[in-house]
Amino acid sequence: VSDNIFISDLTHDIPPYDIWVASYRLYQTVKYWPKGTVFVSVVDPGVGSDRRSIACLTKTGHYIITPDNGSLTHILHYEGIESVIAIDEVKSRLPHSEESHTFHGRDIYAYNGARLAAGQIEFEDLGQSIDLDSIKQLPINDSRQEDDTLIGYIDVLDIRFGSLWTNIPLSYFKENDIHHGDNLIVTIYNRENKVYQNIMKFVRSFADVNIGEPLVYINSLVN
Repeated sequence: VSDNIFISDLTHDIPPYDIWVASYRLYQTVKYWPKGTVFVSVVDPGVGSDRRSIACLTKTGHYIITPDNGSLTHILHYEGIESVIAIDEVKSRLPHSEESHTFHGRDIYAYNGARLAAGQIEFEDLGQSIDLDSIKQLPINDSRQEDDTLIGYIDVLDIRFGSLWTNIPLSYFKENDIHHGDNLIVTIYNRENKVYQNIMKFVRSFADVNIGEPLVYINSLVN
């Protein structure tokens, strides 16, 4: 498409078919890139089916091209989306790819992302505007407080460091006067079944506890 665009290959480590993790990692990433950046996000178990291909403009001024399968869930929930377009998969695709139905990552998403980033087309040229409420969303459970208990949900596993990332925000800790060095009772449920409970210290980093000792810390998303 163009030799004059800067391409960053962010990750190929999303677990196969895991749309939730794709959505979460997209939300985790977008905010660190400048306004006008074009993201292509493809975790697409439904490739070749009747699921739509979409492009969105976020409220932070970023463009995302992706399948309409829930991969925009976290962006919509936490950042907001300005507008969404259903990509015309007949007109807006890599030339001579009309008979290919299993490689939309190349034929539709990367191709249109490159054209948009290169300034060869405008966002509106990709297709027809659609209602924001019509795009596929995965269910998100917000964190909450009940009396002296902070309740959240484990969004993603940071396996390399052995961490469970929840959606409990730092603001809850500040509002409840919880400080580094305080001990917290941490209980984990799998649906209604309690699977783990321990007393953990709230610390700044892993270096503040002994090897193998569990801890509570604030991650890079300030959760």
